[in-house]
Amino acid sequence: MTAAAPIARPGLRFLRAHPAHWLALGFGSGLSPRAPGTVGTLWGWAAYLVLAALFPALPWGGVIAVGLLLGLWACTLTARHLGVADPGSIVWDEILAIWLVLWLWMPAGFWGQLLAFVLFRYFDAAKPGPVGWADRLFKLQPGAAIGWRQGWGILFDDLVAACCTLLVLALGWRLWQWGWGA
Repeated sequence: MTAAAPIARPGLRFLRAHPAHWLALGFGSGLSPRAPGTVGTLWGWAAYLVLAALFPALPWGGVIAVGLLLGLWACTLTARHLGVADPGSIVWDEILAIWLVLWLWMPAGFWGQLLAFVLFRYFDAAKPGPVGWADRLFKLQPGAAIGWRQGWGILFDDLVAACCTLLVLALGWRLWQWGWGA
């Protein structure tokens, strides 16, 4: 398979060209010219709140599992079409990761949700420790074609960032309960 010529910045035409692009680019949130990962995470936060309000019994574990399977397909195909192994405009990984964080962190109020958002963005952007390891694990080897391995890598480092976020939230909550927050 011949690699596509890299697309510097996808636009609406690219978004509409294939259903996988809609999903991978976060229904357009990944087209943001600035901080698409942050915009995608904000979109994911808002979508979670809307879906949770409209469908209170929504089985989030199943939604996230199906989202991972669809995301693997959509992120892989979109990365191939863009000609870039891990383009910043692909934000489905941020959306799924913030859904995972919120699903396990709720019922948090606004400030708790904001804290979860800020922590997740820190782990996703700065890539400390295990997140950096996860990001490097599936990097494209020179001369290799973009494949499922890179599609999984797009998703995997954000899932690790979500787990790190949840760990910090859980530790902070425990310390608070032990009276360190009083």
